[in-house]
Amino acid sequence: MRKTFFAGAAIVALSLSLTACSAPSTADTSSPSSTTSSSAPAATSTDDRTGTFAGLNGKKVAGTVSFQDGNLVLSGFSSDEGPDLHVYLANGTDEATVTAGKEIKGVSFDTASQKISLGGVDTAGFAYVVIHCDKAKAVFGAAPLS
Repeated sequence: MRKTFFAGAAIVALSLSLTACSAPSTADTSSPSSTTSSSAPAATSTDDRTGTFAGLNGKKVAGTVSFQDGNLVLSGFSSDEGPDLHVYLANGTDEATVTAGKEIKGVSFDTASQKISLGGVDTAGFAYVVIHCDKAKAVFGAAPLS
């Protein structure tokens, strides 16, 4: 009886953790939203690579990413809703590679245009920009850089 109770509790806890970042998006991403910016000094990076997002693991992520004047710029961005979405620079899209990458900052799932300071991070060593739900430890989508 005790084992059954603990097994049931573990299943419920795991289920809640995995669904924490899977609520459907109710945002209308067809209209442009305000730009988010940071007051950190601009990096001297000259990275001119760009990427287009694609959803992963059953999640929807769309839009493009570029680097401009020390900022990571999201354009036409939309994502499935998640309570703890962050942007990472990584060299792959699996959980281990993303968490070994560089977290940049939290990101809004329903703001089409966002400008996020890189804070001096050298982007040259990374192949992907990844949208990750830190709470559920789930990759929502990624943009390969080229």
